[in-house]
Amino acid sequence: MTFISAVVLLFFVMDPLGNVPLFLSALKRVPAQRQRRVIAREMLIALGVLLLFLFLGGQMLRLLGLSEPALSAAGGIILMIIALRMVFPSREHSLHEDVVAEPFIVPLAIPYLAGPSALATVLLLMSREPARWPEWLGAVLLAWGLCVPIMLASTRLRDALGERGLTAIERLMGLILVTIAVEMLLGGISDWWLAHR
Repeated sequence: MTFISAVVLLFFVMDPLGNVPLFLSALKRVPAQRQRRVIAREMLIALGVLLLFLFLGGQMLRLLGLSEPALSAAGGIILMIIALRMVFPSREHSLHEDVVAEPFIVPLAIPYLAGPSALATVLLLMSREPARWPEWLGAVLLAWGLCVPIMLASTRLRDALGERGLTAIERLMGLILVTIAVEMLLGGISDWWLAHR
């Protein structure tokens, strides 16, 4: 995987445009003048979690006895579930969470930004080619950096695009994520098959 493809993959997996309505829903009880501060804090927490998994994820895998193919397949399945909920939303399986106070770590940092699929992706990048860690670090930082202005401008995006526009973007991102999920799942199955032939 090239540096650019890693950045694009991480950007889509973090799904900032699809997260705009989720962020706004979670922040509805937070005063408007404080929302940008909360978003910035949660973005930094999400980055910290991603970097933690990037550098310590391989050791966690070895400790738990998990293989790369299993991680890839599991990441693909989780991403598929999330993507399908984005494409076919329902009240029973909504991604929106009821937040009664100011959100802290959950649900904005985890799982909206640093969710299972994003964490599985950084784990896979590092475990497959650990010698390229500077590239993977740069990819995480760049993808995260692309997400920051989108999330900070979430209120403006909602006003500009409206609910229908945001829903259309969320479903489009969901379709792209379905493709990425299938690729991750097939990659995991293929790797497992080759290892057990």
